[in-house]
Amino acid sequence: MSGVIVDTCIWSLALRGESSRECKVTDELTAHIKENRAKIIGLIRQEILSGYSDLVRYKKLRNKLRAFPNEQVIDIDYESAAEYSNICRSKGIQGSHVDFLICAVATRLKMDIYTNDKDFNYYSQHLPISLYREN
Repeated sequence: MSGVIVDTCIWSLALRGESSRECKVTDELTAHIKENRAKIIGLIRQEILSGYSDLVRYKKLRNKLRAFPNEQVIDIDYESAAEYSNICRSKGIQGSHVDFLICAVATRLKMDIYTNDKDFNYYSQHLPISLYREN
């Protein structure tokens, strides 16, 4: 499968798109969208939408995100996420359940993870994940 799982922080930066850094992220994400490579899982969708208390803005964003079907999360992903959490914790690295689920799904689907969350750099030292590097 070809694609990049886009983490919540990247979506958030791209949706703001005000600074030069945000514009670069927006350009990268737009390129992935045009190439049909930008992928999402349900928990990321939930995190993105949870940041909008204004109902009109929430519905507008929800409708835009509907263009991206969720990549399926299956039982083995939850087991792998727990294993990844245990591995990292044994190395002194803490992470969220969402982060490790992203890692598990990306590993199973052989996708890169597009994030600027520095925690993923630590995870990548011990887990079989591949991080997308901006051009």
